[in-house]
Amino acid sequence: MRQEHATPSEWLPFLSGGGQMGAMMRAHDWSASPLGHPRDWSQALRTTVGLMLNSKFPMFVAWGPELGFLYNDSYALILGEKHPCALGAPMQGVWSEIWEVLHPLIVRALKGEATYVDRLLLRMNRHGYDEDTWFRFSYSPVRDEDGTVAGMFCACVEMTAEVQAERYRDEENQRLMTLFEQAPGIIAVLRGPNHVFEIANESYLQLIGRRELIGKPVREALPEVAGQGFFELLDQVYRSGQPFVGHAVPVRVQRDASGLMEERFVDFVYQPIRDAKGAVAGIFVEGSDVTERKRVEDELRAANRQKDQFLAMLAHELRNPLAPITTAAQLLQRGSLDPERARHASAIIARQSEHMTVLVNDLLDVSRVTRGLVSIDREDLDLNSVVHGAIEQVRPLMDARRQELQVELMEPPLYVSGDRTRLVQVLSNILNNAAKYTPAGGRLGLRITAEEDEAVIAVRDNGQGIDPQMLPYIFDLFTQAERTPDRSQGGLGIGLALVASLVALHGGRVSAHSAGLGQGSEFVIRLPLLGAVRAAKALGKPPAAAAASGPVRVLVVDDNADAAQMLATLLEAHGHAVSVAYDGSSGYACALRERPDVMLLDIGLPDMDGHELARRLRASSVTAGATLVALTGYGQSEDRERAREAGFDRHLVKPADLSALLAILAQARQPG
Repeated sequence: MRQEHATPSEWLPFLSGGGQMGAMMRAHDWSASPLGHPRDWSQALRTTVGLMLNSKFPMFVAWGPELGFLYNDSYALILGEKHPCALGAPMQGVWSEIWEVLHPLIVRALKGEATYVDRLLLRMNRHGYDEDTWFRFSYSPVRDEDGTVAGMFCACVEMTAEVQAERYRDEENQRLMTLFEQAPGIIAVLRGPNHVFEIANESYLQLIGRRELIGKPVREALPEVAGQGFFELLDQVYRSGQPFVGHAVPVRVQRDASGLMEERFVDFVYQPIRDAKGAVAGIFVEGSDVTERKRVEDELRAANRQKDQFLAMLAHELRNPLAPITTAAQLLQRGSLDPERARHASAIIARQSEHMTVLVNDLLDVSRVTRGLVSIDREDLDLNSVVHGAIEQVRPLMDARRQELQVELMEPPLYVSGDRTRLVQVLSNILNNAAKYTPAGGRLGLRITAEEDEAVIAVRDNGQGIDPQMLPYIFDLFTQAERTPDRSQGGLGIGLALVASLVALHGGRVSAHSAGLGQGSEFVIRLPLLGAVRAAKALGKPPAAAAASGPVRVLVVDDNADAAQMLATLLEAHGHAVSVAYDGSSGYACALRERPDVMLLDIGLPDMDGHELARRLRASSVTAGATLVALTGYGQSEDRERAREAGFDRHLVKPADLSALLAILAQARQPG
């Protein structure tokens, strides 16, 4: 027996076919639907449903006062879990969550006005959860046989996947743009044969200065770059399709609209961009501003050249005194010289050895000063006395070159707080420099003046002068003016660097002036003056008492037998009694036996070092009162501190200054 709700397709041709939804409509129980049984549907509704069911495009029809809902297979996918319950149900119940958005459009359609929307956002709940969806659709009125609008027809396309893909692409593009903007390197994209700016990141703008670039051809945007080869390179890359790579290429840009042209250095790549057909459509510019790196590299190269020049000068300056020393020593070794020639050979050895000592001391001084290891022993000093001490050191050189020195001192004298030895060293370096670079028979001048709270010492000469290009670097380490072919000036290029550092330690400053080559030069030292009260006290300070002189018992301990014997001979020539030992154990035994007044101890002894020997001697009551002098090749501040901790009274660097050594012996003289 046939069921009442079955609707064979042969009875209702408009429901024939129609895929799954056609079958469902034929088998559906329409008794609860506001649409009633399909056999009772109007011809207009039948026609619309028949058209809809046989379309592959998502469609639905909402008919009658309650907008009964009918749809095809393609639309069933849009409904999700609302299918199949939505079939024949009122539309408001089907799409209750978006009814407020749809209702105004439905009203317009039912009034006979077709509507169309594109990418309308609808927050649907069709899979058990709320989700954002986007649709393109139109609502069209459907008229019944009498011409009245009885329902509406909708054809739609879900755009959710497309919108989400576009949003993802937009987000990716934004992320890329953010990466471009934040990239430390310069990035720009140029389009077309005129190289129009499409993208330029923050680093690019920092390089060329902030200006409007986007949409402008490169020649218009960067007019000051014309003639520097960059535009031509862009043209070449665009024509050839071959990338170009540049390293540390200079570019002059006007970073400030009202400023001067500025030179920068860039590493960069011009990479062609190709379209879908393989043709060049633009150029990708990527690179970095390497100006600071280039500056550092240039400075390192310059420093390396200075180092090489310095080593060459050092070799030359050390070989110069070694040659006469070696020759004089060989002559003395023959033993066939008459007394006058022997004295002459000895004088050569002494003079050239002193010259080598000065070179080595200068090297040690500049090393200690540049590393901040030098401290100064301040006292209140008469500048006139300091000047006399410096002139005394340089006088032999000036006399040998027959140079005239004019000195203008202050009376009463000016007083400063400083280290006498170091200030004499500063002035003697300046005077020595002036004498070296002034020809024989030239004139030098030294003048002391006071300007406000500063003492001013100016040393001038009429020598070869200073190239203006070298003036800014004259106090840099290892900087030296051009030498004459005979290299007669000599020196290591460290004297003025040492001067500047020592003057700075005294709270002063030094400057150099010259009108140019052949125009002479002037060096000006400025030092803080003492206050009037302290200067007056210094002026009335009594002279130090002269040290007593006389024979002293001396022990020399050194594993270098030649050095020990020569030092002993020299001290004996000055009237002192000297014993010699060649290792720590022998020196300790000799000290206990002979009780010397002064012990000159080498540090690098073979059995026990000089520090250990000093500690043992200090622990012995027999030698506890003796003066211990460390005589060593190590002269750094930490070496002096180690010697003091071991019990040494004084620290002398080899070769020891004879006057300093004799002064120590004079101070240590024991009565009787």
